[in-house]
Amino acid sequence: MSTTIKSIIIILAIIIIDQILKIWIKTSMVMGQEIHVFGNWFILHFTENDGMAFGINFPGNSGKLILSLFRICAIVGIAIFLHHLILNRAHPGFIISVSIILAGAIGNIIDSAFYGLIFNHSWGQVAKIFPEEGGYAPFLFGKVVDMFYFPIIRGDWPQWFPIWGGREFIFFRPVFNIADSSITVGVFIILFFQKKFFKSGEEKTELVSK
Repeated sequence: MSTTIKSIIIILAIIIIDQILKIWIKTSMVMGQEIHVFGNWFILHFTENDGMAFGINFPGNSGKLILSLFRICAIVGIAIFLHHLILNRAHPGFIISVSIILAGAIGNIIDSAFYGLIFNHSWGQVAKIFPEEGGYAPFLFGKVVDMFYFPIIRGDWPQWFPIWGGREFIFFRPVFNIADSSITVGVFIILFFQKKFFKSGEEKTELVSK
């Protein structure tokens, strides 16, 4: 199987799994509802955010629009870069890593672009898909569905600790989704294997000669 086919399969698989889970969460749970998968350590916690991965937000409608447009531009740029890597026969691991990142970026822009059009809101109700009254937001103003929550360690900061003294401490606090995870995993793989992925010209020549 060629690297191109592998890349396409990985991108499609991540997007499909990400969207299936998000649609199930959106049409089965009320905002803030939780399902404890593994005690208090692994929880499906339904929440939505306007912003980037792990709930980082840009304020206001203009911030949301700028972020959505930035995402689209980033996806186009990553896709072009991936195409360039494939044409130039870059390291297969690097191509797969970029493919994983691209899939994650596409997964979240689908929410931002279309979820506001096809779903109604989830506050105090389970959302309906394609409601008669229309969606909860215009094109590019939808919210990203998040659900994975791993509050592995809970406690309180010591009273003497600056700023956060006496406040609750939770690790890991952010709620995220498969698309977020894909972006993070792809970046981590590139950083971890960068020496292998970015061999010098001399090293490549030696490998070819062997």
